[in-house]
Amino acid sequence: MKILDRGISRRNLLKTTGMVSAGTLLGSAAGRAQSVPKPRALALIGDRYHNPDYIHVALDKVFHELNIPIDYTMDYAGLSAASLKPYPLFLVLRDGMIWPEGYSGPDAYTAYETDLENGEEWPAAKSVMWMTEDQGKAIKDWVSAGGGFYPLHNSSHISLSSKNYRDVMGGAYFGHPPLRPFQVHATGNAHPITAGMKPFVVNDEQHYVDYDKDPKFVILESENLDGLTYNGRGTKSPAGWAYDYGKGRVVFTAVGHTIHAMWNPQYLELQKRSIRWLLRQL
Repeated sequence: MKILDRGISRRNLLKTTGMVSAGTLLGSAAGRAQSVPKPRALALIGDRYHNPDYIHVALDKVFHELNIPIDYTMDYAGLSAASLKPYPLFLVLRDGMIWPEGYSGPDAYTAYETDLENGEEWPAAKSVMWMTEDQGKAIKDWVSAGGGFYPLHNSSHISLSSKNYRDVMGGAYFGHPPLRPFQVHATGNAHPITAGMKPFVVNDEQHYVDYDKDPKFVILESENLDGLTYNGRGTKSPAGWAYDYGKGRVVFTAVGHTIHAMWNPQYLELQKRSIRWLLRQL
C-alpha cells in the first residue's frame, strides 16, 4: 500500500519491472558478446630466401585492414599441436629447408656467385628439411578439428618432406623461374574468394606446383603471357586452391616473393578474402 500511496500504480510497477528485466537481459547479452575473444592468427615466416621483415610488413597491412591480431614466429622447431591449439588461423610463408652448416657465400643464389671474385672457392651449401611427420600430423589434426590453414608462396616446398603436411596442404612445389611478369586470374571454379576478381599482373616468382586434390577446388591460375615456359611445364600453373578439410578449411595462394606482389591491390583483396573465408566470415 505504501507504494500505491507514492503514486505508482500496480500497472506502472509491472511495466517498470519488465523494463528492468529486459535491460538486465540485454546487458547480460552485451557482456557475453564482449567476452567472446577476437580470432587471432599465428604466422610462421622467414627462411634463407625470404627475409621475415618483408613478410611481416606485408601481412601486417592485411591483418590491420581486417582488424585481426596476428602473432609471428620463426621458430619452426617449436611448431606443435600445443602451439597451434590457441589459434583458429595459421599461416605459413617459408620453405622446408634449414642450413645447419651455413650458406654458400654472401649471395642466396649460386647463379649470382658466378661473377664474384674467387666465387668458386665458396663451399657447397648443404640444406636439410626441418619438418617432422609429427609436426605435419599436428597441422593435419588441427585443421581436421576446425582450424583455418593458409599456406602461401613457397610453403608448398615443405610438402616435399612431409606426407602429412602435403595431405592437408594439397600439393607440392615443383620449381620456379627467375622473377618475371606473369598474370594471375580466376579459374572457372566459382568461389567467394575470387568472385568478381579481375586478372592482374605481378613481377614475382611464378611458382609451378603439383596439385593433388580435386581440380574443382583450384581457384587461381598463373600464366606467362609472353609465352615463357619452365622446365617443360608450359606457361601455366595452378596458383591457388581452397577446400574444406575435415571440420576445417585450407587456402593456398602462390604469389608472395616480394612485398610489391603481396601488396598488389587485387592480391591484397584475395588475401583478405582468403582469411575471412577460412574464419567463416565470408
